[in-house]
Amino acid sequence: MQTLRVENLSKTYGEKTLFADIEFMINENDRIGLIGTNGSGKTSLLNVLTGLDAADNGEIIKPNQYRISYLKQIPELDPAATIMNAVFEGSAPIFQTIHEYEQALTLYGQNPENAKYQQRYVTAENKMNQEDAWSAESDVKTILTQLHIRDLNQKIDSLSGGQKKRVGLAQVLIQAPDLLVLDEPTNHLDFDSIKWLEKYLAGYKGALLVVTHDRYFLDQVATRIIELSFGKIYTYQGNYQAFVSQKADRVEQEISAEHKQQQLYKKELAWMRTGAKARTTKQQARINKFNDLKKNLNKLQVDDDIDISLGQQRLGKKVLEIKEGTLDIADHHILKNFSMLVQAHDRIGITGVNGAGKSSLLNVLAGELPLDKGNVVIGDTVKLAYYRQQTEDIPEDERMISYLNKIGQNVVDKNGQRISTTQLLEQFLFPRSMHGVLIRKLSGGEKRRLYLLKLLMSQPNVLLLDEPTNDLDIGTLTVLEDYLDNFAGTVITVSHDRYFLDKVADKLLIFSGNSHIDRYAGVFTDYLKENEAHNKQSQKTVKKNKVRAKNEEKEVQSKKKTKLTYAEKIEFGKIEDEIDQLEKEKASFQKQLTQVDGADYEKLAELQQNIDVEDKKIEEKMKRWEYLSQYNQ
Repeated sequence: MQTLRVENLSKTYGEKTLFADIEFMINENDRIGLIGTNGSGKTSLLNVLTGLDAADNGEIIKPNQYRISYLKQIPELDPAATIMNAVFEGSAPIFQTIHEYEQALTLYGQNPENAKYQQRYVTAENKMNQEDAWSAESDVKTILTQLHIRDLNQKIDSLSGGQKKRVGLAQVLIQAPDLLVLDEPTNHLDFDSIKWLEKYLAGYKGALLVVTHDRYFLDQVATRIIELSFGKIYTYQGNYQAFVSQKADRVEQEISAEHKQQQLYKKELAWMRTGAKARTTKQQARINKFNDLKKNLNKLQVDDDIDISLGQQRLGKKVLEIKEGTLDIADHHILKNFSMLVQAHDRIGITGVNGAGKSSLLNVLAGELPLDKGNVVIGDTVKLAYYRQQTEDIPEDERMISYLNKIGQNVVDKNGQRISTTQLLEQFLFPRSMHGVLIRKLSGGEKRRLYLLKLLMSQPNVLLLDEPTNDLDIGTLTVLEDYLDNFAGTVITVSHDRYFLDKVADKLLIFSGNSHIDRYAGVFTDYLKENEAHNKQSQKTVKKNKVRAKNEEKEVQSKKKTKLTYAEKIEFGKIEDEIDQLEKEKASFQKQLTQVDGADYEKLAELQQNIDVEDKKIEEKMKRWEYLSQYNQ
């Protein structure tokens, strides 16, 4: 069994201990979700496990041939490479096998009489067979297609951040390592791509370690949860729902044990104050126990809830309205005669395929993107805050508290009480020791949390949220969901996170592309179920109609057909020669395929497409020959 074992692993960042003397094991076929608050050290742990960073001390024990593939939050890809080349530039053995075969083929083709090159080619071909590397290219194409990447000749530097993430995901999936490490793999994925990924990982033969905020994804994929909290590791059996229950039990038990320790301390303190002296061995042992008890008292650390209790301005009935809006961006049709009325207290979720214009709609509502035609009306009482996918430029060398003090020294909570910047930072899980920290020292998730706090400090009554679940930890998302549930204003959010949408939206706009937008009243999970049921029924109907038509055609032919017509006799006389000619054309393409430079993916793809076309023609001709031969008398 392929096993990775972590023993006494520790890592610090500056003065902060991320994890200390942690131990755990990853067995073959494990499905592990790694959970922790932003800044707790999840990404640092992944970097250590995958060899990108070194631990301060401890060991990672694994077999010599143990392979790990790592999808980082921001994949590192060659900007000048095409998508296909970028995928095959990974360091996995299968890629090396393919490159070696291409080189051996080139040398052998140039010098077929050279015994050394001939042997190298035979060895490379055998290795291709052993590793089943022939199907790698078609597997990559299948994966990219499922992730909605179709133009494989696009250069990496022309892709969006979301498209690059999907190319990186394809690269690590095709490598099929012993341990697949994925950091936020569902970011930028459509819900159908997420569903495909869940099924793909369910059949994956190696072990999986995943960091994600997508709670439905964790429920479907994970069978074990590892929590990184205050430098310690806690392990829970089961998926995310099981983790929530088991963690609550653990925290309750630890709080109860801490309370008992405090009660015991009070009792022992009273005994010490009586003037007890170590006259006997028993008394000295009791004094030693008291000192140990005192040393370890009040060391329990549990995650606090983020208390977002900020006030907001009154919102009138008139909020936002789009009247007969039309919008095109480059060659993409985003909106066409689109009308939308947003009222006070509305909870609108926007989802759908990537690139269809969901963020553009938010930009229109925020007054930052003009319509080509139509009008946008914004109510007089609207005070809008826009949480974007990309955090605004934050002065990296500024301290957290100084950054927020520019917004205001204090704000008012929902009860009318003044809250200082220091109090707000503490409510957002930034302890006082961090308030003077330079922003550049924060993790990506901590910067996002700080950005969210800055927006809410403006006390808006309309919130536009663009993919708010990206880079926020599950704890923060849970409290944000509770805040939005009690928020008296209007919320419009773009998201692919099914769990989050279910919590915060009861009206949906589903973008399908080319300005097609469906509207749905209800929660997102219900929409998905109804849509899936509709698609299944449609597929059944199409299949039944095809079968019925085929049967009817056979029935008509069996009743009427007895012999070939004159034209069919002529066709039958030529068809065998036509099949022979097609076979020759196919053989010609196959010969060219062996002579092409293995790195020329475009030419290889063109030749393979030609071979596929010839195969289809031959198959059709053979079916026709079989049919005609029945009546050739």
